[in-house]
Amino acid sequence: MCHYCGCRQIPLIKEFVAEHETVTDAAGDALRALDAGDPLRARELVSAMAVELLAHWQGEEEGLFRVMRDDPEYAEYIAALEREHRELAAFLERVDLARPEDVTGLRRAVDELHHHIAKEEDGLFPASLTALTGEGWDRSIEAWRKAHPDRTLHGAG
Repeated sequence: MCHYCGCRQIPLIKEFVAEHETVTDAAGDALRALDAGDPLRARELVSAMAVELLAHWQGEEEGLFRVMRDDPEYAEYIAALEREHRELAAFLERVDLARPEDVTGLRRAVDELHHHIAKEEDGLFPASLTALTGEGWDRSIEAWRKAHPDRTLHGAG
């Protein structure tokens, strides 16, 4: 994540970044559990990761992404991010960590997830600072709240 633009001071972006950290922590812990011979723990962590990602993606796609994709400058970039969401969701839905090829696939998926997150945190999130109007931020925040009914977005109106 860049530290120069100030986007991580925006409450919604701060939440998206925190969700990224939660997911990547779970992913790393799952890989370490597999390396330690604990596939049950790895399965729990992958399941937790999938649950967190579904809410995260809903908040992004129905909020920030929807608002920003109205601008042709961002439409293709966002479409690619959404395709990556679908690909990872499909993989997590069918992954079987008893299969060596799926363990290899999980390692690859985690690596791809890190690249995906960089595209959001270093590209789209900083761009949102100039792309969104007050109404766009309000729509984005409302979508995040709908995706996370049990959480509070601190610092947002």
